[in-house]
Amino acid sequence: MATQPLAGRFEGKVALVTGASSGIGRATALRLGSEGAALFLLDVIQEGLEATGKECREAGAEVVTQQCDVSQGEQVEAAVTGCIEHFGRLDALIHVAGILSLEHTHEVTLESWNRVLGVNLTGTFLLCKAALPHLLQSRGNIVNTSSTSALAGMPYGACYGATKAGVLALTRTLAVEYAKQGLRANAVCPGSILTAMTSRSNLPEEMDFELLRRAMPLDKPRGPETVAAVIAMLASEDGAHINGESIRVDGGTLA
Repeated sequence: MATQPLAGRFEGKVALVTGASSGIGRATALRLGSEGAALFLLDVIQEGLEATGKECREAGAEVVTQQCDVSQGEQVEAAVTGCIEHFGRLDALIHVAGILSLEHTHEVTLESWNRVLGVNLTGTFLLCKAALPHLLQSRGNIVNTSSTSALAGMPYGACYGATKAGVLALTRTLAVEYAKQGLRANAVCPGSILTAMTSRSNLPEEMDFELLRRAMPLDKPRGPETVAAVIAMLASEDGAHINGESIRVDGGTLA
Protein backbone atom coordinates (compact mmCIF):
# COMPACT_ATOMS: atom_id res chain seq x y z
CA MET A 1 0.00 0.00 0.00
CA ALA A 2 1.31 3.46 -0.90
CA THR A 3 1.60 6.19 1.71
CA GLN A 4 -1.50 8.27 2.33
CA PRO A 5 -1.80 11.73 0.70
CA LEU A 6 -0.71 14.68 2.84
CA ALA A 7 -3.42 17.32 2.75
CA GLY A 8 -2.23 20.71 1.54
CA ARG A 9 1.34 19.71 0.67
CA PHE A 10 0.92 21.20 -2.83
CA GLU A 11 -1.47 24.03 -1.91
CA GLY A 12 -0.84 27.01 -4.20
CA LYS A 13 1.35 24.92 -6.52
CA VAL A 14 0.81 24.07 -10.18
CA ALA A 15 1.93 20.73 -11.57
CA LEU A 16 2.08 19.72 -15.22
CA VAL A 17 1.70 15.95 -15.55
CA THR A 18 2.24 14.07 -18.82
CA GLY A 19 0.98 10.59 -19.59
CA ALA A 20 -2.04 11.36 -17.45
CA SER A 21 -4.58 9.12 -19.19
CA SER A 22 -3.55 5.94 -17.37
CA GLY A 23 -1.02 4.13 -15.21
CA ILE A 24 1.60 6.11 -13.30
CA GLY A 25 0.60 9.41 -14.89
CA ARG A 26 -3.02 9.03 -13.85
CA ALA A 27 -2.06 7.88 -10.34
CA THR A 28 0.28 10.86 -9.99
CA ALA A 29 -2.36 13.33 -11.10
CA LEU A 30 -4.78 11.94 -8.53
CA ARG A 31 -2.13 11.99 -5.81
CA LEU A 32 -0.97 15.56 -6.43
CA GLY A 33 -4.54 16.79 -6.82
CA SER A 34 -5.50 15.20 -3.51
CA GLU A 35 -2.66 17.13 -1.89
CA GLY A 36 -3.83 20.50 -3.20
CA ALA A 37 -2.06 20.93 -6.54
CA ALA A 38 -3.68 22.64 -9.49
CA LEU A 39 -3.17 20.32 -12.45
CA PHE A 40 -2.40 20.76 -16.13
CA LEU A 41 -2.70 17.27 -17.60
CA LEU A 42 -1.36 16.06 -20.94
CA ASP A 43 -1.72 12.87 -22.93
CA VAL A 44 -2.12 11.80 -26.53
CA ILE A 45 -5.15 9.65 -25.63
CA GLN A 46 -8.03 12.09 -25.27
CA GLU A 47 -10.64 9.75 -23.77
CA GLY A 48 -8.42 8.53 -20.95
CA LEU A 49 -7.13 12.06 -20.33
CA GLU A 50 -10.64 13.41 -19.90
CA ALA A 51 -11.53 10.56 -17.55
CA THR A 52 -8.54 11.36 -15.33
CA GLY A 53 -9.39 15.05 -15.38
CA LYS A 54 -12.98 14.32 -14.38
CA GLU A 55 -11.89 12.14 -11.47
CA CYS A 56 -9.42 14.76 -10.24
CA ARG A 57 -12.07 17.50 -10.43
CA GLU A 58 -14.56 15.37 -8.54
CA ALA A 59 -11.92 15.02 -5.81
CA GLY A 60 -11.68 18.80 -5.59
CA ALA A 61 -8.69 19.69 -7.78
CA GLU A 62 -8.57 22.49 -10.34
CA VAL A 63 -7.74 20.76 -13.61
CA VAL A 64 -7.05 21.67 -17.23
CA THR A 65 -6.50 18.91 -19.80
CA GLN A 66 -4.88 19.22 -23.21
CA GLN A 67 -4.15 16.57 -25.80
CA CYS A 68 -0.45 16.50 -26.62
CA ASP A 69 2.02 14.26 -28.44
CA VAL A 70 5.22 14.88 -26.45
CA SER A 71 7.41 13.96 -29.42
CA GLN A 72 6.13 17.01 -31.31
CA GLY A 73 7.85 20.24 -30.36
CA GLU A 74 5.04 22.55 -31.45
CA GLN A 75 2.49 20.66 -29.36
CA VAL A 76 4.78 20.68 -26.32
CA GLU A 77 5.40 24.43 -26.59
CA ALA A 78 1.67 25.06 -26.95
CA ALA A 79 0.92 22.91 -23.91
CA VAL A 80 3.40 24.66 -21.63
CA THR A 81 2.21 28.05 -22.91
CA GLY A 82 -1.36 26.99 -22.19
CA CYS A 83 -0.44 26.04 -18.63
CA ILE A 84 1.18 29.42 -17.98
CA GLU A 85 -1.66 31.34 -19.60
CA HIS A 86 -4.23 29.55 -17.45
CA PHE A 87 -2.46 29.27 -14.09
CA GLY A 88 0.19 31.98 -14.34
CA ARG A 89 2.96 29.74 -13.01
CA LEU A 90 4.48 26.28 -13.05
CA ASP A 91 6.02 24.65 -9.99
CA ALA A 92 6.53 21.03 -10.97
CA LEU A 93 6.93 19.15 -14.23
CA ILE A 94 6.08 15.49 -13.78
CA HIS A 95 6.98 13.76 -17.01
CA VAL A 96 5.57 10.25 -17.23
CA ALA A 97 4.54 9.87 -20.87
CA GLY A 98 6.32 7.04 -22.63
CA ILE A 99 5.87 3.98 -24.79
CA LEU A 100 7.17 0.44 -24.42
CA SER A 101 8.40 -1.65 -27.33
CA LEU A 102 9.61 -5.19 -26.66
CA GLU A 103 11.19 -6.97 -29.61
CA HIS A 104 14.15 -9.16 -30.37
CA THR A 105 16.92 -6.65 -30.95
CA HIS A 106 17.84 -8.04 -34.36
CA GLU A 107 14.25 -7.50 -35.47
CA VAL A 108 13.96 -3.87 -34.37
CA THR A 109 13.36 -1.59 -37.35
CA LEU A 110 14.78 1.90 -37.59
CA GLU A 111 11.21 3.19 -37.67
CA SER A 112 10.44 1.46 -34.37
CA TRP A 113 13.70 2.68 -32.80
CA ASN A 114 13.02 6.29 -33.82
CA ARG A 115 9.43 6.14 -32.57
CA VAL A 116 10.46 5.01 -29.10
CA LEU A 117 13.34 7.48 -29.05
CA GLY A 118 11.04 10.30 -30.13
CA VAL A 119 8.49 9.75 -27.37
CA ASN A 120 10.65 8.59 -24.48
CA LEU A 121 13.82 10.65 -24.82
CA THR A 122 13.16 13.48 -27.26
CA GLY A 123 9.81 14.02 -25.57
CA THR A 124 11.53 14.34 -22.19
CA PHE A 125 13.97 16.87 -23.62
CA LEU A 126 11.21 18.90 -25.27
CA LEU A 127 9.11 19.08 -22.10
CA CYS A 128 12.06 19.98 -19.88
CA LYS A 129 13.31 22.63 -22.31
CA ALA A 130 9.90 24.28 -22.64
CA ALA A 131 9.23 24.20 -18.89
CA LEU A 132 12.66 25.33 -17.68
CA PRO A 133 12.19 29.12 -17.92
CA HIS A 134 9.01 28.91 -15.85
CA LEU A 135 10.42 26.43 -13.33
CA LEU A 136 13.47 28.65 -12.82
CA GLN A 137 11.14 31.55 -12.09
CA SER A 138 9.24 29.55 -9.46
CA ARG A 139 12.34 27.70 -8.21
CA GLY A 140 10.43 24.55 -9.01
CA ASN A 141 11.42 21.02 -9.89
CA ILE A 142 11.29 18.24 -12.45
CA VAL A 143 10.54 14.58 -11.86
CA ASN A 144 11.18 12.43 -14.92
CA THR A 145 10.20 8.79 -15.31
CA SER A 146 13.02 6.43 -16.18
CA SER A 147 12.97 2.67 -15.55
CA THR A 148 14.92 -0.17 -13.99
CA SER A 149 15.70 -1.07 -17.61
CA ALA A 150 18.10 1.88 -17.53
CA LEU A 151 20.03 0.23 -14.70
CA ALA A 152 20.21 -3.41 -15.80
CA GLY A 153 19.87 -5.27 -19.07
CA MET A 154 16.25 -5.82 -20.07
CA PRO A 155 15.66 -8.67 -22.53
CA TYR A 156 13.83 -7.54 -25.68
CA GLY A 157 14.07 -3.92 -24.48
CA ALA A 158 16.98 -2.41 -26.44
CA CYS A 159 14.97 0.63 -27.58
CA TYR A 160 13.17 1.14 -24.29
CA GLY A 161 16.21 0.67 -22.05
CA ALA A 162 18.41 2.93 -24.15
CA THR A 163 15.89 5.75 -24.06
CA LYS A 164 15.31 5.41 -20.32
CA ALA A 165 19.07 5.50 -19.68
CA GLY A 166 19.11 8.70 -21.70
CA VAL A 167 16.39 10.11 -19.46
CA LEU A 168 18.62 9.51 -16.44
CA ALA A 169 21.59 11.25 -18.07
CA LEU A 170 19.43 14.22 -19.08
CA THR A 171 17.94 14.49 -15.59
CA ARG A 172 21.33 14.50 -13.89
CA THR A 173 22.60 17.12 -16.34
CA LEU A 174 19.67 19.41 -15.53
CA ALA A 175 20.26 18.86 -11.81
CA VAL A 176 23.86 20.07 -11.87
CA GLU A 177 23.38 22.74 -14.53
CA TYR A 178 20.54 24.57 -12.79
CA ALA A 179 20.93 23.76 -9.09
CA LYS A 180 22.39 27.17 -8.23
CA GLN A 181 19.31 28.76 -9.78
CA GLY A 182 17.06 26.83 -7.42
CA LEU A 183 15.88 24.05 -9.73
CA ARG A 184 15.82 20.40 -8.70
CA ALA A 185 15.63 17.51 -11.17
CA ASN A 186 15.14 13.89 -10.17
CA ALA A 187 13.91 10.65 -11.68
CA VAL A 188 12.04 7.57 -10.60
CA CYS A 189 12.92 4.12 -11.94
CA PRO A 190 9.83 1.92 -11.70
CA GLY A 191 10.00 -1.83 -12.04
CA SER A 192 7.38 -4.55 -11.61
CA ILE A 193 4.56 -2.01 -11.64
CA LEU A 194 1.14 -3.17 -12.81
CA THR A 195 0.03 -0.95 -15.69
CA ALA A 196 -1.48 -1.53 -19.12
CA MET A 197 1.88 -0.77 -20.71
CA THR A 198 3.61 -3.59 -18.83
CA SER A 199 1.01 -6.26 -19.52
CA ARG A 200 2.10 -9.58 -21.02
CA SER A 201 0.39 -8.63 -24.29
CA ASN A 202 3.43 -6.46 -25.04
CA LEU A 203 5.87 -9.38 -24.90
CA PRO A 204 7.29 -11.11 -27.98
CA GLU A 205 5.57 -14.39 -28.79
CA GLU A 206 8.77 -16.39 -28.34
CA MET A 207 10.30 -15.28 -25.07
CA ASP A 208 12.65 -16.68 -22.50
CA PHE A 209 10.94 -16.52 -19.11
CA GLU A 210 14.22 -17.27 -17.37
CA LEU A 211 15.62 -14.05 -18.80
CA LEU A 212 12.53 -12.17 -17.72
CA ARG A 213 12.68 -13.57 -14.19
CA ARG A 214 15.37 -11.01 -13.33
CA ALA A 215 12.72 -8.30 -13.68
CA MET A 216 10.48 -9.79 -11.00
CA PRO A 217 10.23 -8.21 -7.52
CA LEU A 218 11.18 -9.91 -4.28
CA ASP A 219 7.58 -9.86 -3.05
CA LYS A 220 4.97 -9.03 -5.71
CA PRO A 221 4.17 -6.44 -8.38
CA ARG A 222 2.54 -3.26 -7.12
CA GLY A 223 0.16 -0.69 -8.53
CA PRO A 224 1.09 2.69 -10.03
CA GLU A 225 0.06 4.51 -6.86
CA THR A 226 3.28 3.28 -5.24
CA VAL A 227 5.30 5.23 -7.80
CA ALA A 228 3.00 8.26 -7.51
CA ALA A 229 3.76 8.43 -3.79
CA VAL A 230 7.49 8.68 -4.45
CA ILE A 231 6.96 11.26 -7.20
CA ALA A 232 4.86 13.36 -4.81
CA MET A 233 7.64 13.29 -2.21
CA LEU A 234 10.29 14.33 -4.75
CA ALA A 235 8.14 17.13 -6.15
CA SER A 236 7.29 18.52 -2.71
CA GLU A 237 9.34 20.36 -0.12
CA ASP A 238 9.91 16.99 1.54
CA GLY A 239 12.41 16.42 -1.28
CA ALA A 240 14.09 19.80 -0.89
CA HIS A 241 17.58 18.31 -0.47
CA ILE A 242 17.23 15.63 -3.15
CA ASN A 243 18.65 16.61 -6.52
CA GLY A 244 20.05 14.58 -9.40
CA GLU A 245 18.78 11.37 -7.82
CA SER A 246 17.17 8.32 -9.38
CA ILE A 247 15.00 6.28 -7.04
CA ARG A 248 14.16 2.67 -7.80
CA VAL A 249 10.56 1.70 -7.07
CA ASP A 250 10.87 -1.97 -7.91
CA GLY A 251 10.20 -4.13 -4.86
CA GLY A 252 13.88 -4.95 -4.50
CA THR A 253 14.29 -6.32 -8.02
CA LEU A 254 17.73 -4.78 -8.45
CA ALA A 255 18.77 -4.78 -4.79
